[in-house]
Amino acid sequence: MKAVILAGGTGSRLMPLTKLLNKHLLPVGRLPMISYGIQKLKEAGVTEILLVTSRQAAGAFIQFLGSGREAGVSLTYRIQEEAGGIAQALELARPFVGSNRKFMVLLGDNLFEEKLGPHIEAFEQQPAGAMVLLKEVPDPERYGVPVFDAEGAILKIEEKPKQPANNWCVTGIYCFDDQVFEYIASIEPSQRGELEITDVNNAYAGRGMLEYSYMHGWWTDAGTFESLQEAALKLAGPMP
Repeated sequence: MKAVILAGGTGSRLMPLTKLLNKHLLPVGRLPMISYGIQKLKEAGVTEILLVTSRQAAGAFIQFLGSGREAGVSLTYRIQEEAGGIAQALELARPFVGSNRKFMVLLGDNLFEEKLGPHIEAFEQQPAGAMVLLKEVPDPERYGVPVFDAEGAILKIEEKPKQPANNWCVTGIYCFDDQVFEYIASIEPSQRGELEITDVNNAYAGRGMLEYSYMHGWWTDAGTFESLQEAALKLAGPMP
C-alpha cells in the first residue's frame, strides 16, 4: 500500500511560528512534526510515500527529508500551488496512486500513539470504498462528527456541529480506494472556497461505502499552541 501525507496550509493558528517555518516542520519533542507520521507509516510497512506541500515550504522539506532514505522510506513530492482545501491537495496524488489501488492519507499535523498496521489490514479486507479513523474526544464540536444509523453504519459526517450527535470525531487519517478521485471531481467548493474532505467522505457514506475503525491511544491534531505543547510532552522520550 502507498500513502499520502498532506503538509501544506498556512498554519494560521500557530502564528508567528509559522511565519518562519511550515507547521509540519515545527519541533515536537525531539523531532520535526512531519517525522512522526513517516515513522508510523514505516512501522506499518508502508514505505512509498507522497508528500504534498506548498511551493514556499518544498525546499525545506527536501533539505530535511531528501529522498527519504535516512528514514527508511521512498519519498515523492508534489506541490499544491494555492490553498484549495484538503481534497484539492489529495487530487494531486492521482498519478502517484495509479488505478485499482488502495492507499492511506495522513494529515501531517496528526500525531498519535496508535499503530497503523491493524487499521491498514482491516481496510485491505474491505472490498471497496473508504475508511475513516475515529477518536472519542471531549470537544467534538471542533471536528467532523459521524452520524450513525441504527445498525452502526455512518450515515453522514457533520462538520463542526453545534450539537454533536456523539463524542466521536473523524481524525485526519483516512483510507481510500482510487474512486476517491472521481468523487473529488464531482464536489463543489465550500463557502470558504475549498474542496472539503468531509464532502468526499460523505460521497462514500451516501453510497454505503464508508467504514470506520476506532483509535484507542492518544491523538492530537497539533494545530494550536495547546495541542502542540501536549504532543511535545507525550513525544519527549528518547530518540527513536
